[in-house]
Amino acid sequence: MQKNYKKTLLACYLGFITQAITANFAPLLFWNFHENAYHIPLGKIALIPLAFFLTQLIVDALCARYVDKIGYRKAIIASQVAAGLGLIGLAFLPDLFSDPFIGVIISVIIYAIGSGLIEVLCSPIVEACPFDHKEKVMSLLHSFYCWGSLGVVLFSTLFFFAFGIENWKIVSCVWALVPLLNIYNFATCPIEHLVEERKGMT
Repeated sequence: MQKNYKKTLLACYLGFITQAITANFAPLLFWNFHENAYHIPLGKIALIPLAFFLTQLIVDALCARYVDKIGYRKAIIASQVAAGLGLIGLAFLPDLFSDPFIGVIISVIIYAIGSGLIEVLCSPIVEACPFDHKEKVMSLLHSFYCWGSLGVVLFSTLFFFAFGIENWKIVSCVWALVPLLNIYNFATCPIEHLVEERKGMT
């Protein structure tokens, strides 16, 4: 039976869109977090992107070395689970703490773990597929982060304009559907390996 690598490519496209969602959605809400929703001081708001990118860098460093021992499929599915749960958590966790900032940071760290795994895994997964014109395929793959970023900002802004930014939790849950539905794609698509089994990437 012939392997359907187009499904692998679709899953990775959605993976990069997921990464764009996790990187760009919360910043649209920073002023709302400060002024209306949670009254988080601006000094603490500045820690949110710091937590996101620091977590992603740590995951990048660890994942690149150990992902082959864990398994590509398990790790990339975990990335989608973490991203989806983090986005849902962003909508609900802040209300569970006396200091909403704690809930925001926990959620950001959870979906940053997913983003870090996507950063490391999607490119080698596609690179390992036997596509013709591999350079074009890889360039198109990375462009989906840009398209995803544009889509996140445009759709979210239009929603806020039409229904009010106070309904941002709905948007967060809608964006969470992208990685959660993509779990099926990564669970069923063919995944090859760039390096020998149980040896880490450099």
